[in-house]
Amino acid sequence: DYFVWVIRNAHRTILVDTGFDHAEAKSRGRVLNLEPHEILKRVGVDVDKVDTVVVSHLHYDHAGTLDKFSNARFHIQEAEMAYATGPCMCEDAMRKPFTADHVCSLVKKVYSGRVQFHDGDGEIAPGVTVHKSAGHSKGLQAVRVETVNGPVVLASDAAHLYENLDRRKPFSITVDVEETLRTYTRLEKLAGGRSRLVPGHD
Repeated sequence: DYFVWVIRNAHRTILVDTGFDHAEAKSRGRVLNLEPHEILKRVGVDVDKVDTVVVSHLHYDHAGTLDKFSNARFHIQEAEMAYATGPCMCEDAMRKPFTADHVCSLVKKVYSGRVQFHDGDGEIAPGVTVHKSAGHSKGLQAVRVETVNGPVVLASDAAHLYENLDRRKPFSITVDVEETLRTYTRLEKLAGGRSRLVPGHD
């Protein structure tokens, strides 16, 4: 399963990740019923009014419809952009989860002044913070949200499945196993417990 997340209250709407589109699904042999912008419309989110998008990392299934959010400012870790545009991408095994057009789309947004870089922890809005959670990708970031019932951490692919956390078993696509295991521990502390931690694909 593939997810994007909406964080909203009476004052603002923040989108975490932008999924992928039908063309990307076809090229990768995936089944896609609805594109993210279509699903967002169903829950009352106008993509033209979304002004804040957190990109957890630049893999195809998390950064595939960036251009649908024409009025948004994008938040990403410095390390992720450096990784996705650096020498590691000369290796097929490393670049396979990325799509060049998605990365180039974000580079263009940098040049238009619409990207906010973070180096580690950073605040997106009151009660919403990002936290570098490397391992699966070099600059992946998780999002911590303060709610009336306590914090919730959207791990994205810092933990794909609950099994990864429960068995401390990293997902097969991982650039740094040691860092992944450290990330599991850190995310649990940020969330205040396993029950408040939301994996990326479970």
